[in-house]
Amino acid sequence: MDFSVRRATRRDLEELVELTLREAKEAEGLRKSRPIVREGIRAALDDESVAVYWVLQDRSEKIAGSISVVKEWSNWNAGYYWWVQSLYIRSEHRGRGLMKVLIDAVRESARHDLALDLRLYVHKNNERALKAYRKAGFVDADYRILRIDV
Repeated sequence: MDFSVRRATRRDLEELVELTLREAKEAEGLRKSRPIVREGIRAALDDESVAVYWVLQDRSEKIAGSISVVKEWSNWNAGYYWWVQSLYIRSEHRGRGLMKVLIDAVRESARHDLALDLRLYVHKNNERALKAYRKAGFVDADYRILRIDV
C-alpha cells in the first residue's frame, strides 16, 4: 500500500482546515468560516477529549485525506461510542479503497480502546457518501437524529 494512516498533529492544522472546508462544500454545499474551522480543529489537536484526528498520507507524506472522531459516553453500556465527525478523501485519490483504509485504522484504535462501536451520521441527500459508507461496512441504525435550536 502506498498510503499510511497516522494520528494528526498540530503541524497538520492547515491541511485539516482545508480538507474540512472542502468536505462541508462538497457534502452539504456549505461555505464555512476558515477562522472558526481552524479554531475548532486546533482545539481538538490540543485536547483529544474534544476530538481525535487521523491523516492518510502517501509515501512522500502528502496528506490525501483525514478522519476525525468524537466520543460519546453511554451510561447504559458503560463505554464510549465513537462517532465519525468528519471524513474526507481528496478527489484525485477517490475510488481506490482509501476511505476503508482510514476507517480500518480508526476501527483498530476503537477496538484497542474498547469502544462500543463506530457510528456516523450523513446528510440524508448525500447518496454518494451513503453508498461509500455502506460499501465500507456501515449499516443503518435504529435511531433518527433530531435536533432543536438553542
